Amino acid sequence: MPALLQPLTRAVTYTRWCHLLVAAFVPFAGAFIHPGLSRPTPATWAVIGLQPVPLVLAAALIPAVRRAEGLQARLMLFPGAEARVRSGGAAEVSAAPSASWSDRARTGLWLVLRMETGFLLALVTGLLMTLSLRLAGAALGGSGDAAWLGFTAPGWVYGLLAPLPLCAMAAAAVAAGALAAGAAGRLLGPSGRERLAALEERTERLLEHQRIARELHDSIGHALTLSVVQAGAARATGSAEFTARALETIEETGRAALEDLERVLRVLRTPSPSTTARPDLTQAERLFGSARAAGAEVDAELTGALDRVPGPVSREGYRILQEALTNVVRHAGPVPVRVTVTAGDRSLLLEVTNPPPATPSPPSGTGGGSGVEGIRERAALLGGRADAGWEHGHWVLRAELPCGDGRA
Repeated sequence: MPALLQPLTRAVTYTRWCHLLVAAFVPFAGAFIHPGLSRPTPATWAVIGLQPVPLVLAAALIPAVRRAEGLQARLMLFPGAEARVRSGGAAEVSAAPSASWSDRARTGLWLVLRMETGFLLALVTGLLMTLSLRLAGAALGGSGDAAWLGFTAPGWVYGLLAPLPLCAMAAAAVAAGALAAGAAGRLLGPSGRERLAALEERTERLLEHQRIARELHDSIGHALTLSVVQAGAARATGSAEFTARALETIEETGRAALEDLERVLRVLRTPSPSTTARPDLTQAERLFGSARAAGAEVDAELTGALDRVPGPVSREGYRILQEALTNVVRHAGPVPVRVTVTAGDRSLLLEVTNPPPATPSPPSGTGGGSGVEGIRERAALLGGRADAGWEHGHWVLRAELPCGDGRA
């Protein structure tokens, strides 16, 4: 099919046409009461087209008008596959009410442009359809020699000329529709405030996805590490009593991991998830118990009012502590671990210290592993900092999270 005819096969061409013709109803409604319409001149039509401009500008002051025009533009100017294919199409047309005078001004310009374009398109459509019908009538002998054309020709000539006005009408409709679609993106597009809000929402979603990934890594990784360590120790010792304790620890750790997994899945399903169910530092003893069950000798010192630490800080502190203890169990094995948690007025300090593995093996982790990197990311998101490295023969992880001026 020739490229020139392709627009005629798209539904969007006719929905745009209809969208503009509907807007022409306003000036035509005024034309019915305009004096001298029986024999209108070009000047009369110009007056008819300009008369409703103050009315539509006043309508643009109503915030809901912008929403209505945006929804119509989305449905009529960018329908179906066209909205998905066209870059900056329907997605660039806002469906929110006017929130500023700039929005109202752009809405007013859109209403005037749509009305005037529709008015001109209606006049052109009517004129060209009339011309095509008169040529067809002349071809059938119904209009004599068609002297109104300024020349006399056989009927078949008029028959050949009859489709030309229809082609011009279709071309005018395609051009007017493209003009309306382009103008809608600029005049009905999101304001700077709306674009900023959309960017913030997109950023929040990305941060939430990253947080969920860290949650799964920390929670599930912690549970699997302890389960593997406990299962291996139980098999190595061959003690029924130790095996029973190991199975109990594995069961408790697995149940906690399943609860975390269920909570993360709820986060993915819920648009605005609640964070009240996430564990925080007031439940740190659960982490210490799991690490002790895996063979680590945990010596914990918790000072300050942990229950008054702001929720986000306490929850992230819990995950940092969980990741640190998991790394100890995974890389150092059953070694003494010193944990210090200090809740101050303005910051929360976490420190986890452990010696190298008792068995002769190269120390694992030099600060470049994903676990330590995840801890740094957690701290950075809250405006804090974290670091890890060897000090005096011990692996030391420190994290400082700001608590603000007050407590939650």
